[in-house]
Amino acid sequence: MNYVSTRNSKVSISASQAITKGISSEGGLFVPETLPKLSLEDISALSKLDYVGRAKSVLSLFLTDFTEQEIDSCVNGAYATGSFSSPAVAPVVNLEGNTNILELWKGPTCAFKDMALQILPRLMTVSAGKSAKGTEIVILVATSGDTGKAALEGFKDVENTRILVFYPNDGVSPMQKLQMCTQEGANVGVCAIEGNFDDAQSGVKKIFTDKRVAEILASNSMAFSSANSINWGRLVPQVVYYISAYCDMVTSGQVELGGKVNFVVPTGNFGNILAAYYAMEMGVPVNRLICASNKNSVLTEFLTTGVYDRNRDFYTTISPSMDILISSNLERLLYAMSCDEQVAEWMESLSKNGKYEVSKEILEKISAVFSAGYCDDEQTKQTISRVFRQNNYLCDTHTAVAVKVYEDYKASTGDATPTVIASTANPFKFSKAVLEAVEGTAEGLDEFEMVERLAEVTGESCPAQLANLRDKTVRFTDCCGKDSSSMEKVVMGMLGI
Repeated sequence: MNYVSTRNSKVSISASQAITKGISSEGGLFVPETLPKLSLEDISALSKLDYVGRAKSVLSLFLTDFTEQEIDSCVNGAYATGSFSSPAVAPVVNLEGNTNILELWKGPTCAFKDMALQILPRLMTVSAGKSAKGTEIVILVATSGDTGKAALEGFKDVENTRILVFYPNDGVSPMQKLQMCTQEGANVGVCAIEGNFDDAQSGVKKIFTDKRVAEILASNSMAFSSANSINWGRLVPQVVYYISAYCDMVTSGQVELGGKVNFVVPTGNFGNILAAYYAMEMGVPVNRLICASNKNSVLTEFLTTGVYDRNRDFYTTISPSMDILISSNLERLLYAMSCDEQVAEWMESLSKNGKYEVSKEILEKISAVFSAGYCDDEQTKQTISRVFRQNNYLCDTHTAVAVKVYEDYKASTGDATPTVIASTANPFKFSKAVLEAVEGTAEGLDEFEMVERLAEVTGESCPAQLANLRDKTVRFTDCCGKDSSSMEKVVMGMLGI
């Protein structure tokens, strides 16, 4: 299987090349030339396997230039070594009735990004050995909170790699910031920017596609790659957990084999729900994909009107990982529903004018699959409180957005299809907002006093990897401007160039 660029389908490269490069030279994202298909018999067979077995089977369909032994090593190293607190890796738990929660935060950094970023460094190492021998891979990351820590943890001290993370200085939770700025490892670097996530992401993309910078790195035997979901190696492991979730719904008796499910996904950059779309296109029986946004509702507007317009107020919310106005992975969906020339035209319009509009035909294709909604911070807190009181289940601020949007969808449609809600983070990563939701106040408490109080009030335990941050030394305190030239200086300084 080869991979093409969303902006130039004449570019065709192997899986290992796509993973090593991260992004195409003209700025497009790599996608499979064709998606592999799963029959109901295939899904039945996968249902009899554990998560490790399912991951090996699914990834082998996409990574066709990897040997069976290489895939086994990557998957076992990521998921079978005890780094996930649940033996199920991504368990599906019943909330009530036919509503279920897919818990994607059992990994070492307590966020769904671990599902991909525990395996990506292994995929990257194998890929670089095939397509970039003798080159040190420099991983550039823009993060709205969770990707940064998960990538740092995954790539720390990985041979022949360095990882540099940029995050919005005032756009992540205190716990997320502590996780990144205390990161251990000889090959890691972290820097805040005086801007939001979109600024960080745009700056990283500009550095990525700057030929002058690429030549400087090449002269030092280095090359850029990405751990953001623009990298196919980040996205394809996410496809696995939607297939696995459907298998779990079958084995638990929630649905019969072939019966449809809804997936509800809180998302800002569109990668997490795009993975669900790919699982559906491969053959997983899906009724609706429900996209949940916070007050930064650019995706809700696009999915319902066909107009993508980032020219709007940017809101800093209690669900910071979704505080995004430029959703990079939407480009892959547009390619699946149109062609590279059209995608290139839309992306140019987005860059120049901050907006684009798809045709009525494309909007009809989108509307046949996706529903969308959003909620604000007050509704998010109300949902956290209500779900805890009624179901004894503690949601983080992103999962609660998805729960609220699903409740609104169900009320307006009457859709009784069995549903899986993607839960993206442990609630203790956002202790202030969650404590305010369940107790009404967090006034006068520092971050770790809030953690202790939240545990006391709810009876839940804070994961050790979060609680232990109290005693860790802060290593990274730098902050730079939001323009790409300032970020480039930081990159060159961190690399010693």
